[in-house]
Amino acid sequence: MTSVDVRKADGTTNGSVELPDDIFDAQASIPLMHQVVVAQLNAARQGTHKAKSRGEVAGGGKKPYKQKGTGRARQGSIRAPQFTGGGVVHGPVPRDYTQRVNKKMKAAALRGALSDRAREGRVHVVETFIEGETPKTKDALAALRGITEARRVLVVLARDDEANWLSLRNEQSVHLLVADQLNTHDVLVADDVVFTTAALDEFLGVPAESGASADADSNEEG
Repeated sequence: MTSVDVRKADGTTNGSVELPDDIFDAQASIPLMHQVVVAQLNAARQGTHKAKSRGEVAGGGKKPYKQKGTGRARQGSIRAPQFTGGGVVHGPVPRDYTQRVNKKMKAAALRGALSDRAREGRVHVVETFIEGETPKTKDALAALRGITEARRVLVVLARDDEANWLSLRNEQSVHLLVADQLNTHDVLVADDVVFTTAALDEFLGVPAESGASADADSNEEG
């Protein structure tokens, strides 16, 4: 297992936590991760784009000028594609961009992305970014910058961690996610990934009393 130090809000180390190899040291498949990321981005597309063809544009029912004798090219409607205000040839139409990706593929791609970051030492664990329950953006950013100076940081929080969420939500360099929303695309886009101990426990499905925070306390006592 990979061991990662657990940092406190003041920057000191409070023990360490073991990252399981089956999640943070798995084989990364680039084609699989690419497929999953493309599917995720496509699923976010609305697909409501629409351009009118010449048969859908209003007007143009009358022949603009006679067929012969003008010296100009023959035209049957001012709504033909070559005219301004005319229809669009092979224009976009509403469609569904969804691609089918099963749960096993998504899970394997996420394990590969996390393993890639962990092997490069870009996965971090922190107890909390602020002391107390009052949101403090300045203190949270100071704690975060004590861990990493990366330009794009993915911070993973527990679902009920409102104080840390409110403290970091307005920072442009930080992307916040709750543990059950962690996905391959956001991991790969980020330079560093920072878990809180509670979020890591949620992600790994570990009960709170026996999770990463408990391991950190035991390491500190030892």
